[in-house]
Amino acid sequence: MTTFPRSPRVLKGALVGLDLLNPVPNVIMFQYNPETLTRSLKPKAMSGDGARSEALRLTGAPEEDIKLDVEIDAIDQLEKGDPLATTVGIYPQLAALETLIYPASSLIIANTALLAAGTIEVVPPIGPFTLFIWGVNRILPVRLTEFSITEDAHDTNLNPIRAKVSLGLRVLSYNDLPITNPGYYMFLSHQVVKESMARLGSVSSLAAVAGSNLKLL
Repeated sequence: MTTFPRSPRVLKGALVGLDLLNPVPNVIMFQYNPETLTRSLKPKAMSGDGARSEALRLTGAPEEDIKLDVEIDAIDQLEKGDPLATTVGIYPQLAALETLIYPASSLIIANTALLAAGTIEVVPPIGPFTLFIWGVNRILPVRLTEFSITEDAHDTNLNPIRAKVSLGLRVLSYNDLPITNPGYYMFLSHQVVKESMARLGSVSSLAAVAGSNLKLL
């Protein structure tokens, strides 16, 4: 089946795992873009019974949560006889997603050695620095908060060949990250882009709302 030659090229969403000490990223491009993406934002305002002058004060960027379902299958690869798909199905793709919430095994081994040597306090390892990419205007540092996998089909060796992955992401803002972390500046840039988009998406005159005689201030 052919497609219309002038149909737009659709960008793929992705999750990217980065070790800040390793320049090689773990890029997990979505095989199919999710049909829906749910975003919820909770303002960070002053709490409690403060002074009236504090009622409109914001303590930082809102808390934003993103939920999406990612579908993965090996049907096309199996039809083409792809050796990786015929051997292990989609297990590598699932493993790439899952390792975003694992500390590196090398760090675990190092901490195990420190414990065996009698070190009193061992610092918990840091997980991968994760980015959610959804078009050029939304590249966000995130932390995975929810993760469930439904494997719908398997090959004869019980390797998964079709699955749905439900993800919950908490966007990390400059409230959450130190200024030495690149995610601090990524989120700040994201907010600057959002403010530019907001100016494009708002009318410039109140006359368009309630007539030319309306005065608010």
